[in-house]
Order: sequence, then C-alpha cells, then structure tokens
Amino acid sequence: MTKYHIFSENIYDSWQIDEKKFVDVAKNILKFYLSQSEVYKKSCLNFFEYNTISFDFLYCDSSKTHEINREYRDKDYPADIITFAIFADSEEKFVFDGEINLGEVIIALDKVIDESEKKGVTKEYELAFLISHGILHLLGFDHQTEEDYNFIIDLQNKALESIGI
Repeated sequence: MTKYHIFSENIYDSWQIDEKKFVDVAKNILKFYLSQSEVYKKSCLNFFEYNTISFDFLYCDSSKTHEINREYRDKDYPADIITFAIFADSEEKFVFDGEINLGEVIIALDKVIDESEKKGVTKEYELAFLISHGILHLLGFDHQTEEDYNFIIDLQNKALESIGI
C-alpha cells in the first residue's frame, strides 16, 4: 500500500485555508489519478517501484509567484500556479528508500480568489481545481496542445467529481 507524504505551508495571511483538508483533497485526487490505468501508464511513476510518494504545497500571493517566475522561469508575470516537477522533469529519476519526491506546487491564493469570482465558483472549489492541475504536472502531464489541454481539464473534472467536489 502506497503512503503519501504531502507537506503544506501557507504564507498568505489573507486566507487561512484549512491545510489539513486540502492535503486530504490532494491525497484523494492523487489516488484517483493513479487508479486510472491510462493516467498511471503515462505518468512519470510508471516502471518505478516505490512505497511512498511525497510532494509539497506552498500557498502564497501573486507577488511571490511573480518573483519565482522571474527568478526560476525567466517569465515576468504573476502566476496562479507554478509547478516544479522534480521527478517528472529529471533526467536521472531516483527512488530513495522507496520514496519518490514528485516536487512542489506553488499556488497564489489571491489569484484563486479572483478566478473563483470570475467563474462564479467557491474559492475552495477553485483551489481544489488548481491542486488537481498541479498534481497532474507533478505526474509529468503537460498541455502544450489543445488536445492535451482538453485531456487534462477533463481529467481534473473527473477527479474532483470522484471526491465529491
């Protein structure tokens, strides 16, 4: 049975999210994705033996994602989400003591609030949607084509539906 170590830190003072709740949301989304054979087979985890999957969430504001984008990605804009897919993007994938560290997902909570208002959904729904998106990136999925984008959005919707969100 796979264990999940999901770490969470919120440095955005204006929304004190229930971090335990969203760690559970992330865990259930990941379990859903890995239960889908077509997703697992295309993921960076395929062909590796492991007993633990770990990754981190950092919740911040858009000025922080702007800073990270400039410093690490040579992009000069604030993002709603930035994903550093350490395992998926690495040339030398390694499993240390049975654990795979997938990387880090950074989410700007002020952008989540703005986007939820634009879409007419709750900020909790929008946050869960971005969490599901970040997890797919950690698993090695990208959306460079319209077909890939549609696949990812459809998968995110199915994941959220499967856990009652």
